[in-house]
Amino acid sequence: MHEPGTTRRPPRRRDAPVVPPGAGVSYVMPVLNERNYLEAAVRTVLTQQLDGPAEAILALGPSTDGTTELARTLAAADPRITLVDNPEADIPRGLNLAIAASRYPTIVRVDAHSELAPDYTRRALRTLERTRAANVGGVMRADGRTPFQRAVARAYNSPIGLGGGAYHGGTREGEAESAYLGVMRRAVLDEVGLFDESIRRGEDWELNLRIRAAGYTVWFDPTLAVTYWPRESWARLARQFRATGSWRGELVRRYGRRNSLRFFAPPALVVTIALSLVVATLQATRVLSGWLALAASIAYLPLAAYAALVTVVAVGPGGGRGLRDKLWTLAVLPTMHIAWGAGFLLGLARGAHDTIDTSRIGDRNTPLP
Repeated sequence: MHEPGTTRRPPRRRDAPVVPPGAGVSYVMPVLNERNYLEAAVRTVLTQQLDGPAEAILALGPSTDGTTELARTLAAADPRITLVDNPEADIPRGLNLAIAASRYPTIVRVDAHSELAPDYTRRALRTLERTRAANVGGVMRADGRTPFQRAVARAYNSPIGLGGGAYHGGTREGEAESAYLGVMRRAVLDEVGLFDESIRRGEDWELNLRIRAAGYTVWFDPTLAVTYWPRESWARLARQFRATGSWRGELVRRYGRRNSLRFFAPPALVVTIALSLVVATLQATRVLSGWLALAASIAYLPLAAYAALVTVVAVGPGGGRGLRDKLWTLAVLPTMHIAWGAGFLLGLARGAHDTIDTSRIGDRNTPLP
């Protein structure tokens, strides 16, 4: 075991196993309340340009919007679709159930809220073969159907929104910390132990951490593109980011400095807001006055810089075209940052425990006008 204060020896570089051409691909997809998106997601999977067989394994959570019935209809019409039950609706549990039911040596993780480019898998297989990586991922290209959803998509695609991870707009191919969704060699997944079912968000980052610790490579290929449809309402967006932040706090508790520094920016913002409120209260009640009050005002500077940055992004091309787009962008960015940062601090302080993402729970994702 690695002892504190000692030097961690990097793992010996290992190549992922070679898979014969045309050996087949298994797509694994956790599904919950996705009636408006599922059919398109499955269609983009089953129409991939491939040499060899393919299958789609859908892990069905207890949906309430007719998703399960739609999935059964799709499966009845195409023998390449297999359904497995995921009664707890946990993403890592659903992924593991789907992988266990799969038949082929390459696993492609897909999201029911996403759509693959037609040549996505073929390109990924070539990259896996060329690099001998264990996992390959590409760029998440968020898109929207309503003004609010488009604002969220712009935030996803902006380095200001989600902190500049490679899969949010990177252009340089190379080794990566993690991969969006991922095209993975099944043998490596079996070796490192599949997804950790005790982690409900950030499970992909943790899996890739174990893949890299075992000596394998995680690779980013910017020619791979996946269209992702974000949450459609403000409340659901906030719940999603609060849960995601909470689990990142849990991952920091577990893995410490192996987490990127960019994950600490949103909680720093929340701390800055809290400090500014304390200072404002002390100044208003004249507990702080005179030169002390003036000196304490320095606490507002980081918050003012953040507000200026968000305003510049919203007013500029990254904020959309019309006034409505720019106002939504001005609202969405702080919502994402503050919800994520508050969740992070809670997760760091007490652990994530049974925190779940409730943004998909309910009859439908209600779009705002």
